Amino acid sequence: MTSSDVTTEPAPHSGGKRNTRPARGCLHVLGIGAAVLVLLFAGSRLSLLPGLGDLFGEETHDRSGPAVLKSIQDMSAYEAASGNFQVVVDLEKDTKFLPNVVRGTRTLFVGAGTVGASVDLGKVTDNGVVVNEDRTAAEIRLPHAVLGKPALDPDRSYAVSKQRGLLDRLGDFFSDNPGSEQAVNQLAARHIAEAAKESGLTVRAEKNTAAMLKGLLGSLGFERVTVRYGDDQE
Repeated sequence: MTSSDVTTEPAPHSGGKRNTRPARGCLHVLGIGAAVLVLLFAGSRLSLLPGLGDLFGEETHDRSGPAVLKSIQDMSAYEAASGNFQVVVDLEKDTKFLPNVVRGTRTLFVGAGTVGASVDLGKVTDNGVVVNEDRTAAEIRLPHAVLGKPALDPDRSYAVSKQRGLLDRLGDFFSDNPGSEQAVNQLAARHIAEAAKESGLTVRAEKNTAAMLKGLLGSLGFERVTVRYGDDQE
């Protein structure tokens, strides 16, 4: 009885050759992402070492054009007092029928600025200055002091926090001016102007202007100088 060799061949796979390209593509993308993360991490670490900070350091280039003079105004007002103010602005904007996490903003902003009070000496009329014959006494009538516009100080004004909904974040992402603080700046200036009206700055400015004129005319030989404002009799 003879035996015969029986060979068995493996059955071919039903799908033919296995496609390994998608797996290799994913590995390639993951490798690039990992390399970027390593570079960023290494840059942050190397910047802490002496002499290597410039390798990954940030550079600032000022390519602004020269300032252009637009106009010149002659000033005749004497600014006799100035007040420093600070206000905390809490501005919230909501949208009807949408929760704040979807649409809405809330900004906490600290605004600091100054307001000046001045007396316009250029508005003194011809009859506003009366001098006696021997030039020892003078009476001056001036307009009342007025407040100037609030001037916010960018070095002392800052946003404490800003909460934004999802749609607002997307809008800031596609906007040319994301996170604009124009609204809070205007609101801070308005509150500072209101506070200046209640601060007595104009009264202080009128007293300081009167003291300045009395000192100036006193140095010119006037013995008695009277300063009045508006329709005041005394």
